[in-house]
Amino acid sequence: MAGPRRGLLRPAAIAGAALCALGLAGLVWFATPPPAENSTAPTDAIVVLTGGSLRLESGIELMREGKGRELFVSGVNRRVDLDDLLRVAGDAPHWLARCVAIGYQAENTEGNAQETARWMQRHGYRSLRLVTAWYHMPRSLLEFERAMPEIEIVPHPVFPELVKEERWWAWRGTASLLIGEYGKYLATLIRPVVEPPQPEGSMPIETEARR
Repeated sequence: MAGPRRGLLRPAAIAGAALCALGLAGLVWFATPPPAENSTAPTDAIVVLTGGSLRLESGIELMREGKGRELFVSGVNRRVDLDDLLRVAGDAPHWLARCVAIGYQAENTEGNAQETARWMQRHGYRSLRLVTAWYHMPRSLLEFERAMPEIEIVPHPVFPELVKEERWWAWRGTASLLIGEYGKYLATLIRPVVEPPQPEGSMPIETEARR
């Protein structure tokens, strides 16, 4: 009996080692920061996903540069209003308040994509510039492309100083963040295979705030 068992264990060990190597290679790819956006073409909208530093500030700066007609901030806490957001942003121009909409329904990245898709459809927009942290961008693009396959999406990653880009494995906080985000990315990648599709319109319409 030992012989057949040994014969079965060897292919299983080889397969396990191959999977580990593939997973490690994927993590190295995932943890390599993408280049900063270099597209100068404006989009209909600029979409900022809450949850990290520099995102809102970057969205406002893009509006200053004329890169979008309207700024949509998705996943905002219900206790936060437009004045609060602009106050956090610091020296936001006075005209910006007329060009900002807020979504309160999203509680995760999938929700961000669905909330934004409804907002884009309601306004008839066909392109957006997506602003989020560089390590969050792969998962965000997956969700947004699934929710809006017909929309042009231009990624605009931001690079928080607290997330170390070089020798990330030597920084416990950064390593934990990237490994966790990589796991979420893989889960998002395979979700359509393991979960039944959600019925269209199953999520409520977001509350939009505007001055």
